[in-house]
Amino acid sequence: MPAWAKIFRHLTVPLFLGFSLAGSAGAQTSDLVSNTAFRVCADPANYPMSAEDESGFENKLADFVAAKLDLPVQYTWFPMATGFIRNTLNAKRCDVVMGYAQGHELVLNTNHYFTSVYTLIVPQEGDLAAVETLTDPVLKDRRVGIIAGTPPAAHLARNGLIGKSKGYNLVVDRRHESPAIDMLDDLKAGEIDAAVLWGPLGGPLVKADYPGLKVIPLIKEELPPRLFYRITMGVRQGEKVWQRQLNSLIRRNQDEINALLVEAGVPLVTDLGTEVMEISN
Repeated sequence: MPAWAKIFRHLTVPLFLGFSLAGSAGAQTSDLVSNTAFRVCADPANYPMSAEDESGFENKLADFVAAKLDLPVQYTWFPMATGFIRNTLNAKRCDVVMGYAQGHELVLNTNHYFTSVYTLIVPQEGDLAAVETLTDPVLKDRRVGIIAGTPPAAHLARNGLIGKSKGYNLVVDRRHESPAIDMLDDLKAGEIDAAVLWGPLGGPLVKADYPGLKVIPLIKEELPPRLFYRITMGVRQGEKVWQRQLNSLIRRNQDEINALLVEAGVPLVTDLGTEVMEISN
């Protein structure tokens, strides 16, 4: 499960408890950050975000940041599930999580380096290609794929679409199961009529492997829950010096970071999630 998916789950169920590094000043805790490697905490099977073969866009972002710091990348691999932060970042085995939703107390967030949104994915040449919102009546009686427990499920329920929807598991071991790929395979095979996926999942997958599908950012939904999220890098609580160093790097290199994400197929939207950002790559 992607790191930022953790923040989505608080809409329906409590998150697992973490801990902070208490009583340490920033000057002291900054000594925990390696000065010989850019040490990244990552899921080995979370493609298209992170992957052990380093093919994910977060891997490419890690390479970019490490080059700016003039350090080699060093990974600590651990499945993105309960215990991820405890066994990686807070165990001091690594120093940064490349993608984490803004505002989560389990980590100290950097400034966000992109904002993205849930998307509707449909056949490019089909009769749903012009749909822009989940309130569109043309979706009535269509079978829509949805990751169970994610914010768009509430929108499907409100619009009477949940009864015929096909649910896919949220919490899985991605080494053995990939709900996003399963959903897109079902859409390609005609077993569902549309898919709703988090943009940084769906966009890159469609760009790489599903040329007949269209990705529609859901930026026109007016009712809660919100469907856009700001994504940061996550560091240990108390690591203010390290946080500021990464904030500075993000600020100086935002254009190149945007280009890297767009090249991967990640749909970028404005900070308030109301417009798609037009960025050439």
